[in-house]
Amino acid sequence: MEQTAAPAEAISPLGWLRIVVRVAAMITLLLLCVPLYYLCRIIGIGNPWPRRFLAGIARIAGVSLRVTGQRVSGGEFLLVNHVSWIDVPAVSAASGAAFVGHDGLASMPLLRWLCAMNGTVFVARHDRASVRRQVEQVRDAIQGTGALAIFPEGTTSDGTGLLPFKSALLSALDPLPGDVAVQPVLLDYGPEAMAIAWVGTEPGLANFKRILARSRPVMLTVRFLPPLSGEALASRKTIALAAREAILGALIEKQR
Repeated sequence: MEQTAAPAEAISPLGWLRIVVRVAAMITLLLLCVPLYYLCRIIGIGNPWPRRFLAGIARIAGVSLRVTGQRVSGGEFLLVNHVSWIDVPAVSAASGAAFVGHDGLASMPLLRWLCAMNGTVFVARHDRASVRRQVEQVRDAIQGTGALAIFPEGTTSDGTGLLPFKSALLSALDPLPGDVAVQPVLLDYGPEAMAIAWVGTEPGLANFKRILARSRPVMLTVRFLPPLSGEALASRKTIALAAREAILGALIEKQR
């Protein structure tokens, strides 16, 4: 079933002012964080600046973030539902996780540079010959960052339900490393989910501008659900199924 975004509304002059101010603030934040990021790399100490930058992006965009549930400590793989571009800075702010992204993002130099600073692992979904190399990259990233997040729907949904999870995206978890926990995460945008969602034929830039033009805050709850265990971890297919059932169950419960 095709999902559609909320009807587009013309951006008011005040909305355009918000866009300009927020984009300027994001650029300023980037210019402040990049030198500090490279300084930490040169010194060889822990580097908090990618997470701080993304958390700042969320705040500038008007996101009011609430985190619930118990996050697993140590190496973990987060399976998260996907609604908007806001998901990335929000999940990073809540967990400090790096991300698994499709290789199409790597074709854009600026975006690739920004993603690389946060430890993003790029995977070629249709390149079967490189699966083993990608598996190694994902496992190394989990060990290096402590947490790696993926959007197993493979695209965005409207926030009121879930698309099927693509188990092929979880190849790095088959077999599952013994020291890695798998934890489902629900991004709950509440009653305004469809107004936030980036779905249908809406261009990404249009969604970006629409969010930044808002006067109301974007209310988002990041809910860490119990980690998977037992037979749910038997294979990537059982992981995908169990994670989807957990997130969908939590979403339906919230809507009652």
